[in-house]
Amino acid sequence: MTIQEALTYLHDVSWRGSRPGLSRTRELLRRLGDPQKRLRFVHVAGTNGKGSTSAMLAAILCAAGARTGLYTSPFLMRFNERMQCDGVPISDEALAALTERTRAEAEAMAEHPTEFELITALAMLWFAQERCDIVVLEVGLGGALDSTNVIDCPELAVICNLGYDHTAILGGTLAQIAGAKAGILKGGDCVLYDGLPQEAADVIRARCAATGTRLHTPDFAQLHTVRLALTGQVFDYGARKALELPLLGLHQQKNAAVVLTAVDVLRQRGWALPEEAVRRGLAGTVWPGRFELLQTQPPVFVDGGHNPQCMQALAQNLRDYLPGRSITALTGVMADKQYDEMYRIIAPLIDRFVAVTPDNPRALPAAQLAAQLRAYGKPVTVCGSVAEGVRAALDRTPADGALVAFGSLYMAGDVRACFGRS
Repeated sequence: MTIQEALTYLHDVSWRGSRPGLSRTRELLRRLGDPQKRLRFVHVAGTNGKGSTSAMLAAILCAAGARTGLYTSPFLMRFNERMQCDGVPISDEALAALTERTRAEAEAMAEHPTEFELITALAMLWFAQERCDIVVLEVGLGGALDSTNVIDCPELAVICNLGYDHTAILGGTLAQIAGAKAGILKGGDCVLYDGLPQEAADVIRARCAATGTRLHTPDFAQLHTVRLALTGQVFDYGARKALELPLLGLHQQKNAAVVLTAVDVLRQRGWALPEEAVRRGLAGTVWPGRFELLQTQPPVFVDGGHNPQCMQALAQNLRDYLPGRSITALTGVMADKQYDEMYRIIAPLIDRFVAVTPDNPRALPAAQLAAQLRAYGKPVTVCGSVAEGVRAALDRTPADGALVAFGSLYMAGDVRACFGRS
């Protein structure tokens, strides 16, 4: 099987869709020899911040000398990004070979697995073959019924910030969403994002009590900004001073506080994580597409934010990093997102919009989005592709202005490609 044949198979329409339940993943893993049983995990759930949190934690573990796997979704540029070992994505050769092996077992099953279930099993097999000491495992959707939840009790569970997303599947209240996320708790230890709404925190605390899970929370009052710049930020967290982080935004400091709390818990569990490695890992974290600076003159940012909470963080970033600048927005969204609320939050900070259709079957057509955006009384341009949109947005951005592309991770890769990022 070639890499193209493997990717075609993985993305074939017959594998698409989401069917809750763990039975298919468990059966497929049994057929593959239960590779997950040979691995240890940090399991990361949440609505917002779980990708950044996972990337920071994996970078620290790797800097400390642990052979570290990282499983995330979706990808920005290449599918291989979804599974990495020590910061290096799976090779085309390994991905093709493992897809061929996994396909043989999947097609022998009476009930075929979904695409995500297949990829999760494939990743477990690869991490075991790579002899990872620990895998930072990001939940795909929810928690309780997500296929990553086939693992036994992890070294540590982390629940990041919660908000309204995927409500048709997870429920329309924060308590219901928290219940789904809390399904990853099986005992042991959990680090919980501090400051959750009370109704969500109560659900998670009750789950901890029911499963004997020890709960740890960061103290955001101990966060203090030292310096913000377009190249990164410096902050203090408690006794840790002048920590460097290349990811931009005050919300990333909160994610880092979650990570640092997780580091302290892992130390209690016997993991050797020297403070020098913690600092080096944070400073070396790479997580593109999250308020990422692509060009300095004029400043061009791409942000994969795709729900109201993400827009609140983006709005704060525009105020912190681009005060007084005229802002051009290049934007596209998925039709199933809360885009009315998203644009209500961000529109007051935008001077002009360029609407595009992200390359995804669930995307909202650019013309339909433009009709929505015109209600804010700002100029709106409709473009037929992301590349055309980038050109139009740059043309409309004043020399002293800035361009921000946002609305969906599914267009972030195409925006990055226009600026030579691979």
